[in-house]
Amino acid sequence: MSASAESMVSPVRFYRPDYHIKTPEMRSPDYVQMSTAAAITLGLVPGTMHRTACTHCLNLLVTYPEGCRANCSYCGLARHREEARDYADRNFIRVDWPTARYDDVIERVKNNADKGQFERMCISMITHPNSDHDTVVLLEKWVKAVPHIPVSILSNPTTMSYEDLKNLRDKGADIFTVALDAVTPEIFERTRGKTVDSPHRWDKYWQAIEWAAEIFGPEKFGAHLICGMGETEQEILAVCQKIRDMGGHNHMFAFFPEQGSLMEDWNPVPRDQWRRVQLARFIIDYAGGRIDDMKFNEQGQVVDFGLDEKELNDLISSGKPFQTSGCPGKSDEEVSACNRPYGDSSPTDILSFPFALNGKDVEFVRRQMAGEKVGTFDHDADN
Repeated sequence: MSASAESMVSPVRFYRPDYHIKTPEMRSPDYVQMSTAAAITLGLVPGTMHRTACTHCLNLLVTYPEGCRANCSYCGLARHREEARDYADRNFIRVDWPTARYDDVIERVKNNADKGQFERMCISMITHPNSDHDTVVLLEKWVKAVPHIPVSILSNPTTMSYEDLKNLRDKGADIFTVALDAVTPEIFERTRGKTVDSPHRWDKYWQAIEWAAEIFGPEKFGAHLICGMGETEQEILAVCQKIRDMGGHNHMFAFFPEQGSLMEDWNPVPRDQWRRVQLARFIIDYAGGRIDDMKFNEQGQVVDFGLDEKELNDLISSGKPFQTSGCPGKSDEEVSACNRPYGDSSPTDILSFPFALNGKDVEFVRRQMAGEKVGTFDHDADN
């Protein structure tokens, strides 16, 4: 007995978040979500991005109707939002994440829909019983179909074992990262631990970082850190130094209150604080500097970066410290392929630059470091 044409439902091929309709059933590994920037780069969503043609990293996110079972207070994907918005409709790092069939995504990349601009792909895990298994499935399919584009894993340590990390490495993962985010045990507990009814634990996350250092090796692992959740500059930079001493790199994010999150009323990170941390992080990761050579005031703010004046000025003038930090691209290990356009700010006040800075951009950054309340957009240029 065959089903009638009326009763047959065609599988969803591409879904843009729409709060006015019932969200279709979509789950990994058949489906993945992707950043809006990635969808634009693949030609799935019309649009352009200010001063950058594309994102150089295809950021993918495992997806399930049940959503993420964690409840991190700063995250748009947090469990508490399930009463107000279906998982596939939730904003994450300021933007919507459309959903597509994974096989279609692979075919588009194979057919050069990105015009050769993707230098890396990243699979982001969530806290879900199937996330570990499905991440391996996604990885294996990608490595077989698109071997020339390396894969990063943004992990979920809460559900992972030592053997899970080894398996991902053996299946072809190039870089393994841990979204530590909060840089002190107290802030971690307040924002993503028992305090907010979330399953993550500080010790478990650091265990995963230690495993990654052993299994993936130097330059092949890293940690995500969020600046502006109540820590001092000295505290976040101490974590940067620890990660670097282990052989890893630090991927820095500016705190920006995510609409709908428990911290949506929290203030964004002050601009001067953010610029100092960006610069010091770059010095630690790429310029051979150390936190031991830096000086801090009583508030834990950087007052001396440990470089001579010319070296520091040249580094600031290069603009590199203020570009988005993340997994490296092909042409320059100091510049991230994962440029995440406007993931932590708007184009009128850029916190993480998704493109190389010009002289005018650097001057705005210098003014911000000096404490001026200015954005990074030259409003006078249009006059």
